[in-house]
Amino acid sequence: MTTTSKDFVPALGRVGNIDRYDRVVALMTREKRWRSALIRLIDPQPGERIVDIGCGTGTLAIALRHKVSDAMVIGVDPDPEALAIARAKSAAAVPVDWVNAMGDALDDIPHLADCDRITSSLVLHQCPLAVKSSILRQKWRLLRPGGQMFIADYGEQRSFLMRLLFRQVQIVDGFELTEPNARGCLPALIEAAGFEAVIEQSVIATPTGSISLYSAVKPG
Repeated sequence: MTTTSKDFVPALGRVGNIDRYDRVVALMTREKRWRSALIRLIDPQPGERIVDIGCGTGTLAIALRHKVSDAMVIGVDPDPEALAIARAKSAAAVPVDWVNAMGDALDDIPHLADCDRITSSLVLHQCPLAVKSSILRQKWRLLRPGGQMFIADYGEQRSFLMRLLFRQVQIVDGFELTEPNARGCLPALIEAAGFEAVIEQSVIATPTGSISLYSAVKPG
C-alpha cells in the first residue's frame, strides 16, 4: 500500500536527514529508557495483532516482534524513505508487515482492523491538531472492543527547564504543531476519540523535553 500524500512532517522535521534519525533519537530523547518502558507497558502477548502507527524506521515494531515471536506486528508510516530503512532492519532481524500510508487514512487497509493493541511514538506532536484527533479516531476504529492503545510522545511540559528544552523540537517541527502537546492536549483528545481509562503512566525527562507514556482502552 502506497500513500500519495506528501503532507506530513518527516521524522526529523523539515531539515533532518532520515539516515540520521535513529542516532539522533537515541542521543536526544533517552530512547532506551522511554522505549523500553513503552514496550513493558504494551506487554505484547502471543498470537496478538499489534499495529504501530507512524512507525518511522521501525525500531519499536521490530522490538515488539522480538518480544513475542508469534505476534503479528504491522508498522504504518507515510514516509517511504523511513520504511526502506525499517524493511532493511527487519530483514536482518524479524518479520514485520510494513504499510506505506498516512495515519489518518487507513480505511482501505482491512488487515489493520480488529487489532489487539495499537501504538505510536513521537508522532502526534508533529501533526496539526485536527490530524492528531483524526489519527486517534483511526486508532479507536482499528482496535477490537476491549483493545488497548498506547502512546509515547512529548506531552505537557510542566517545568521551565522542560519547556526550554522542548523549544529545540518546536524549532524543528514547528511551533503551531507542537504547542498543543506542550500545553497538555493529548489526554483530552484521547478521550474525545472515544477511549476510556486514559492514564498518563509516566513522564520521562529528556534533553529535548519530557516524553509522556499514555495508555487507554476501547470500551468492550
